[in-house]
Amino acid sequence: MSLHAIEDLDDAYRATRALLLPIDRSLWVRLAVVVLFVGGPSLGFNGAQSSVPVDSGGPGEPFPATPPVGAEVWAVVATVVAAAVLIGLALLFVGSVMEFVLIEAVRNEDARIGTYWRRRWRQGLRLFGFRLVIGVLTLGSAAVIAGLVLLPVVVGGGTDPAAGLSVVALLLLVPVVVALAVVSGLVSGFTTTFVVPVMVREERTVLGAWGRLWPTITAHPWQYLAFVVVSVLVNLVLGILLGIAVAFAAILLLIPFGLIGGIGVLLFSAVESLGIAVIVVTALLFALALLVASALLQVPVVVYLRYYALLVLGDVEASLDLIPERRAAVRADGGAAGTDAT
Repeated sequence: MSLHAIEDLDDAYRATRALLLPIDRSLWVRLAVVVLFVGGPSLGFNGAQSSVPVDSGGPGEPFPATPPVGAEVWAVVATVVAAAVLIGLALLFVGSVMEFVLIEAVRNEDARIGTYWRRRWRQGLRLFGFRLVIGVLTLGSAAVIAGLVLLPVVVGGGTDPAAGLSVVALLLLVPVVVALAVVSGLVSGFTTTFVVPVMVREERTVLGAWGRLWPTITAHPWQYLAFVVVSVLVNLVLGILLGIAVAFAAILLLIPFGLIGGIGVLLFSAVESLGIAVIVVTALLFALALLVASALLQVPVVVYLRYYALLVLGDVEASLDLIPERRAAVRADGGAAGTDAT
């Protein structure tokens, strides 16, 4: 049995090369805009606790009362948190719609962002809702697991038996945590790589597309398992290469922006406000330039990964093929190249 996940690696490269070369600056810039959002934001909530040793004055004496926090402080905190959540949700929505824009771009080989946005924003809204539900369920499950681990310590008041029960609970729940992470990752990954193309191909909802995809998974489990394994390795390799490329771009950008920043430092000693302004503006422009460079460098990587998934999907189930013409073209070119080489 041939594994499409292995056979389609070269075809995805040829398809990516055919789309992106020769370089069309307009196409690359528009794809870079899509790439900025297509991964979706990471909605994570984390916190840090710190403690300062306090001399209670002796055993048995109560700790000093915590100073009350004013209503104005809580209002500021609530405003900042609400703004962060709203920005995160907005980015998640834009990223969800951009998933469809990207699929349409590689399908039609033309990144008309406005056209594809108007055509697919409703499906993007459904994907946004699905991702939000998956995220809430994952975070909620993680919170429940953390609560089960910490509950013995809280109830037992930090005694040794309570700590022992907490360790036992942690060991028992490790497989649950691993399973939760795997299931959540697979659902999210398959939704992005396979369900979105099915939604585009057959104009379905998220759940409808999952219902259409699931029989192909049960009929060809080894093909999808091979795709998961190969994708992990490919993403790892491409991630390392992309990180090196971005680091190199950052070094190159540091040369001119570092010189300008140095001028700002010199100005700071003479005119403090002007020096600060130059340094701040330079830092912002450097960050913006690095963001643009990073997006452009990610374009071939993201396009390759999408072509790879589309090729595998079409090979597993021909009726779900979104790129039959490009598939035939790259395989004809590949066959011709192989014949010439022999």
